[in-house]
Amino acid sequence: MKTTLSYKILIWTGIAVLLIWSLGPIYWTIASSVTPSADFSTRPLNFFPQHFTLDHYSRLLGINIARIGGVEVFKQFRAALINSVVTSVAATCLCVAISAFGAYAFTRLQFPGRKALFIVVVATLAVPAYAVLIPLYQIMIKLHLVDTYVGVALIYVSAFLPLSLWLLKSVFEALPIALEEAAQLDGAGRLYIFFNIVLPLAGPGLTAAAILTFLGAWGQYLVPLIFSPQATKPLTVLIPEFVTKNFIDYGLITASGSIAIIIPALVVIFLNRYLVSGLLAGSVK
Repeated sequence: MKTTLSYKILIWTGIAVLLIWSLGPIYWTIASSVTPSADFSTRPLNFFPQHFTLDHYSRLLGINIARIGGVEVFKQFRAALINSVVTSVAATCLCVAISAFGAYAFTRLQFPGRKALFIVVVATLAVPAYAVLIPLYQIMIKLHLVDTYVGVALIYVSAFLPLSLWLLKSVFEALPIALEEAAQLDGAGRLYIFFNIVLPLAGPGLTAAAILTFLGAWGQYLVPLIFSPQATKPLTVLIPEFVTKNFIDYGLITASGSIAIIIPALVVIFLNRYLVSGLLAGSVK
């Protein structure tokens, strides 16, 4: 069937609108990060920087602070960047490891209440985060885990574990059980089969679960705002602090936002094919 010209125009218009809607804010952030502070108040607005500067990045990276007369924020930014990386990576590793064991148990092992327990765990996805903040905060205080890497990582794990478990369960169900049965006939134990046969075959699913967990943890704001006020403060909490009562530092906000975009963008760009294949791994049995 031949497509008409109007149909092609409609499709390309839809694609253009989608790209502008998705990439427009990212472009505006990057363009603003290389725009001098004085140009932010000019009218009319310019979609392309009229003057180019790297002073905002210099302030963030602690380069020539005296020359540009800025306040040094390098130590705060460096600490926040490290905190974001540590908590996101730790939560990702823990979440994928726990969900892999759990999904394999729900898929291959038979025990009382298996289906009911899985449904209860996955159903926690429907619980809004703000509904459990107060009891969770009380628990963290009693365990002395507020403003610690361990505490924040455990909260992220509890938030993203149900989704990761659900994804990996569908992946394990799609794997051929004949390979495991053959290994058992050869005398292989359950752990040997899990680590040497199941996990290599489930690689795309594990990667997809890791990507989703990492991106979710990296973009968290409410949880670290409450549970990481100082020592473990991430970028998502530090960047809004550049907005003060009497002044908004658009340069620092856009420059730090541009840097904060780089890591998740690299993850999506280079691991996108693993994400797609992992999400589709359990679609066909």
